[in-house]
This record gives sequence, C-alpha cells and structure tokens, in this order.
Amino acid sequence: MAATLDRRQALARILAAAGGAAALFPAIAARERGGRETLQERIRRCGWLSGLEFTDDEIALMLEGVEELLADLEKLRGVPLDNGVPPALHFRPRGTPQPGGSHFPTPRGAAPFETAAPARPASDEALAFLPLGELAALLRSRQVSSRELTGLYLERLRRYDPVLHCVISFTEDLAYAQAERADRELAAGRYRGPLHGIPWGAKDLLAVPGYRTTWGAKPFEAQQRPEKATVVARLEEAGAVLVAKLSVGALAWGDVWFGGKTRNPWNPQEGSSGSSAGSAAAVAAGLVGFAIGTETWGSIVSPCTRCGATGLRPTFGRVSRYGTMALAWSMDKIGPIARSVEDCALVFAAIHGADGLDLDAVSHPFAWPPAVDPRTLRVGYLAALFEEDRAAGIQDPRQRDRVRESQSFDRATLEILRDLGFELVPVALPETYPVGALSWILTVEAAAAFDELTRTGRDDLLVRQEKDAWPNVFRQAQLVPAVEYLRANRIRTLVMQELERAWAEVDVVVAPSFGGDVLLRTNLTGHPCVVVPNGFRAGDGTPTSISFLGRLHGEEALLAVARAYQEATEFHLRRPPLAAAGGPAG
Repeated sequence: MAATLDRRQALARILAAAGGAAALFPAIAARERGGRETLQERIRRCGWLSGLEFTDDEIALMLEGVEELLADLEKLRGVPLDNGVPPALHFRPRGTPQPGGSHFPTPRGAAPFETAAPARPASDEALAFLPLGELAALLRSRQVSSRELTGLYLERLRRYDPVLHCVISFTEDLAYAQAERADRELAAGRYRGPLHGIPWGAKDLLAVPGYRTTWGAKPFEAQQRPEKATVVARLEEAGAVLVAKLSVGALAWGDVWFGGKTRNPWNPQEGSSGSSAGSAAAVAAGLVGFAIGTETWGSIVSPCTRCGATGLRPTFGRVSRYGTMALAWSMDKIGPIARSVEDCALVFAAIHGADGLDLDAVSHPFAWPPAVDPRTLRVGYLAALFEEDRAAGIQDPRQRDRVRESQSFDRATLEILRDLGFELVPVALPETYPVGALSWILTVEAAAAFDELTRTGRDDLLVRQEKDAWPNVFRQAQLVPAVEYLRANRIRTLVMQELERAWAEVDVVVAPSFGGDVLLRTNLTGHPCVVVPNGFRAGDGTPTSISFLGRLHGEEALLAVARAYQEATEFHLRRPPLAAAGGPAG
C-alpha cells in the first residue's frame, strides 16, 4: 500500500508540474502543497481534467452540491463489495438497431375488452371526462364520431391552455386525419380495440415526424426529429388520435419549461409538478382521453399526485423508449396517465413489449381484464411508513397540517382495502444500504446524455439557473470518477437483490407515495407502480395519492389490486373547479 501511495504522490507531482492535472488525486495534491488548496480550486482542477472551464459563479453554485456528493461517495465506499457482485448494467453485443431493421413486435390486436354502450352524456363536459371504455363504446355505437371527439378535446385544450400552460404543440392536422380514418374504419366494422378513435396527448419527449420535439428546453425549441417513437407508432396502430404534444419540465425535471410553468387544474396558483407536467394536468382537466408520461425518479407519480390523475409506471424495460429523449438509460420508463386504473391498463396493453429498437425492451404476457381475482393476491403494506409521523420536525404549521392530513388519507386507504377483503401483511423497507447516496447514478447518466450542452455553454439557455437545476447538476456530475459510478451500480445490484427477498411473500405492496426512500429505491430497482388519488385536502381542495407497487413484470396483478381499491372510492371521478381564461369552465 505504501508503494502504491508513493507512486500516486510521484504522479501527482509530475502532473502538477505539467500544468495542474493533479486533480486526479486532489487530496494527495493538497497534502503536497501543505493542505492549502480550497474546494473551489479542486473543482477548477477537476473541470480542467474533464476539458471544462468553470466560471467563479458556476463554482460558487456547485459548492454545496459537491460537498453533498463527497459525503455520498464516502457512504458508498463504506459498503463492502465482494468481487462477485456485478454492476446493475448489461451489455448486449448486438450492435445498434436501425429503423426499418430487425423488429421483435409483441403480438397484439384488439384487446378482449368491451363495455356496454351508455347513453351519450347530456353535456360535452361530461363526455370529455368519460373513461376510455365508455368512450370506446360510444364510438362503436356511432353515438359520437372520432372527429367530433377530437374537435371537443382540441377546443378544450385551446380554452384551458392559457390557464394551465400544458401544450407545447398542437397536432391538429394529424389529429383530424387520424380521426377521419378511425371513423371510416369503425363504419366499415374494422375495430382496432378500445383506443380506436380516442384522442390522446404525448409528453413532448416523444418524437413525432413533422412536429417539434422540444424536450421542454429552450436549446431544443425548434428541434424536429426524423424518427417516430415506438409508443407513438403503437398507439397509431391501435387507432388512437394524437391531438397535442404536452409540456414537460425542461429536460424532464420539474414543471418549468421554456413556455412557462404548467399549472395544477385544482389550484392554478401552483405548478403541476413534473416532469410529466402537461400530461397529468391535461388528463385531470379533461383535455385529452389519456396521455403518455415518463418517469426516471417520480415524473409520473409526482404530477399525478398533484393533479389527481392516475398513472402507471411500468417495470423498467416493458415499454420501448425508442424515439424518446434519454435522460438516464438505466432508469427511464414510459407509462400511461389517465383518469382511472382501467384506462391505464387499456393503454398499457397497446404499448408494452419489445420492438428490437430499444435494446432494454422486453416482452412479457399481459392480459386485461385480469385473469386473476385480486382478492386472491397477497398484499403487503409498508407498516413503518404508515405509522410514523412524517410531519415531526416541520416548522411551518400549515405544511405540518398538510402532511398529517395526507397521512390520515393513507391510513384510511388501508382500512378500505381491509373492508374489501384484503388481508394486509406488514412488510419492511430494507435499510442495509445507503439508497439515497445512489441518486447521482441518475445525474451522472443525465450529464453524459447532455454532455455537449454543458461543453458548448448552451445550458445557459435553460430557464432554471439555480442550485437544484440541470445546468448546475450537470457540472457537478462531471466530477464523479467512473470507478465511483460503477461502485454505485454494484451496490445497486445488492439493493435489487435485497428488495426481492424482502417482498418475496407478497404480490403487491401499498405505500405512501413519498414515504421514506420508496420512490427512489423502486425507480433504481425497476419495479412497477400505480399511483391513484386517495383524498382531497379540506383547506384548498387539492388531491393526495397512494401508491401500489408490484413485482417485476407483475403489472397485471398490480393493476387488478389498484383497480379494486379505486372502484371502492370516488376520488378519481371528481373534476377540478377550473375556470378558463376569460370565462367559466364547462
């Protein structure tokens, strides 16, 4: 060990003499200079080694984050790793698939799902909020046409967007062409399934040829991409009608994009959360039949919670991400946002499965309606998170009351499940490993995905320029050594194995949506989640949520249990008291 240290000291001296590249070993280099080097100087040296020159202002913004990063690295270095533990990454030497190349489609066709046609609602407002099954029945019975429904949703989008700021691009020409085709096919008896003729909205991370794909970010405001996202292609195959590209927090963080902040339909004074900001807001306000969102760390769960929508974050790899902006290759997931669990299941049935273009996408069977009685499934709940007082220590009395009110709704959810006949089994959230310290796996991958943005200085064009925003976080992530990134992914493997053991005896786990490290942990492990509204606050009428977590590739069981809960409540049926700019709602 002493010999190794001597060699490092010698290398540090040589590199320092050659121009300051001793940032490779900053602690050793600092000792060589008598420990006088400041953290600012070390950051500057590390940036130099990476080919980046940070300004004094940029370094000042980075300081706190770098100190937190160093603390996380120390936690991870404290985890013993046997040589037999691999990183949670996979290499497939198959080359890069090209559009038009070898595809591996999942066999599909019209889902065996049909609802008896209801009478057409008396108002367009009521029609706009109908579940997908009832909309499909109205379309099949010709009580409403796809063109009429498309016109209704486009009108609502244009009326409410000045309040919600949820639309980046309208796709009106495409929508009417798809709607007219749907009407012709339905008239001829060619039924593509329950999404046939239903208008939907795409989070503006999904590429649609002929339209902008902006990623919500000013540097890409005029970007048009030639490929068609697999999800877009599959929904087109299912007969769905794309009416708009919906807002996304810039580069998939938050609800702020180059056009402003997307708003919560229940309280337009606050944001819709993100980054599937426009998708959740548009669904909750009855502006589309359903939408597509993405999640890397909460971007479906969080806006669905804020807006009172229902969302499905599928198992990692169950839905192809081809044609969708990459943020973190080992964590990105695509899923539906809708007004009910049933609606999410119908959309998932149309979009899941490998395509040969996303090398991480896989095919597993999925049946809906589910073949299993949900009450025969084993349901666990994270007892400690339901019992703890998450408001303890919160100084703001208003915020403290909001948290406790949310917790009362969470506990009421358990009672409803018991009343439905579920025998709830307490399960634990393992605490062996420092899961929070693994969060920068995401930021390192994101920094790599947008390395060119950082190096060209075009990150200055992003709206948010603050400590907790991409420009600063990308710069911080440039300082993480590759060895530390791989160490973190090896620990991630242990976290995955540990969670599988801890939840081995249950099929579904009920959890507070933001309790403990559940959201980060299950995004790192790739487990699926369904988030549904479970209450409304007395003070401002805004919604709260509960999350159902499933086994890997266990979406059928997960959705079945979540649907049983949702059908026993009416939270998902409520409509926000939204008023359009210059006029009343409805």
